[in-house]
Formats: sequence, C-alpha cells, structure tokens
Amino acid sequence: MDFSADTIAALGIGLGLAAACGFRVFVPLLVLSLAARYDIVPLAAGWAWVGTTPAVLAFGTATILEAFGYFIPWIDHALDTVATPAAVVAGMVTSASVLTDLPPLVRWTAIIVGGGGLAALVQSSTVALRAGSTLTTGGLANPVVAAAELGGSAVTSVFAVLLPLAALVAVVLGVLLLFGVARRVAKRRRQKPA
Repeated sequence: MDFSADTIAALGIGLGLAAACGFRVFVPLLVLSLAARYDIVPLAAGWAWVGTTPAVLAFGTATILEAFGYFIPWIDHALDTVATPAAVVAGMVTSASVLTDLPPLVRWTAIIVGGGGLAALVQSSTVALRAGSTLTTGGLANPVVAAAELGGSAVTSVFAVLLPLAALVAVVLGVLLLFGVARRVAKRRRQKPA
C-alpha cells in the first residue's frame, strides 16, 4: 500500500486531534471545525458539515460549557464519567472526518484503534491525574489540573492542524513513553515484597 504525503498528513491531523480529545472532548472538534471552515484542513466525503457555521457555534458553545464545568468542584468528576466514552467517540469522529484515500480496512482500523484508542488512553491518564489530585490535595489543585488539560488540548489541537507530521511523531513518541512508564511501574510493583 502506498502512503502519500497527504495521507500521512491526514493521519497526523486525525491522530493528533484524537489525542487532544482525551484532554477535552470539544476543544479539538472546535479547532477542526474552524480549520475546515477556513479551508486549512480538507474533510473526508460526507463530513463537510463539520466546517459549517452551525457546527462551529455548537462546538464553541460546548467547549465553553465543558471548560467552565471542569473548574467547579464535584462537577469535574461527574464530567469525567461522561467524558471518557465521549472522548473515544470524539477521537473517532476527528479521525474519520479527515482520513481519506485509505482502503476501508486500514481507514477503519486507524479510526477505531488509532482515534478512539488514543483518546481513551489520554482520557484515562487525565482521570487518574485528577483522582490523584483529589486524594492528595482534597481537590484544591483540581482547577490547576483543569487549566493544564484545557491548555494541553488547545495546544495539541492547533499543533495537529498546523504541523501534522510533527504531531504524528509526537503522538507515537508519547504513546511509547506512556507504555515505557507503565512497564516500569508494573516492574516495580512486582519487585516490592508483599
């Protein structure tokens, strides 16, 4: 199978935005919608609605509500329970909307495993971080975590749209780093005497 530069760029955009969905569900959708609206990102067939004015307004409103919700104690945890499955769906939507020129098996594998999987991986990491913050600070540091997640989502989204090849490399390196850390933690747990 031949991967063109456009296909690799689309993978970078889709997977970068999917990873950003793990931080915040609607920020990457808003960035994608604006990028499509201003012809920065071409959309796959059937996904033109993502770049419409109603979509921009809907994603913008949802982004504002989600961002403020994470700064309110207890609501942030309620949002996490809803955000986990929503992040997976959003990761698949962002990937599906930009991936073109791929055989169906490869395209849907990239959408489900790549897009949905990356969003789930990042989202589960942020949920664990928020839980740790709540346990160690009684929730006092949760607004700092919320601000970092919001910033991470915005930066990752813009990075994916403007520098898709670099975003693709960053996503791969991030996943490898996360798996390396998880392996070390698991190894340390096995080595501790009971």
